Amino acid sequence: MSWLFLIVAGTFEMLGVGSINRFNQKKDNKSLFLLFLTFGCSFIFLYLAMKTLPMGVSYAIWTGIGAAGGAILGMIFYGESKDWRRMIFIGVILASVIGLKLIG
Repeated sequence: MSWLFLIVAGTFEMLGVGSINRFNQKKDNKSLFLLFLTFGCSFIFLYLAMKTLPMGVSYAIWTGIGAAGGAILGMIFYGESKDWRRMIFIGVILASVIGLKLIG
């Protein structure tokens, strides 16, 4: 169950990164609420995951999902660069997350 909590936490982290961009564009109360909600949920699920998972592994996977997911969201929704080198490094982040899961 802790791994599921960690994946959910990473997903909310990714959505939180997207909500930062939304808040920068709109600067309204709805965007601010969404920003706090997504990061709040991210921290709650990270807390639940860390009850049984080691802190180092949990944090690395949580930030990896957030970083890779945020970059992918930026490419899909905000017109950020889709350069092949950027894709390679996102793949490296994801491979590292998978590697940590396999040895953790």
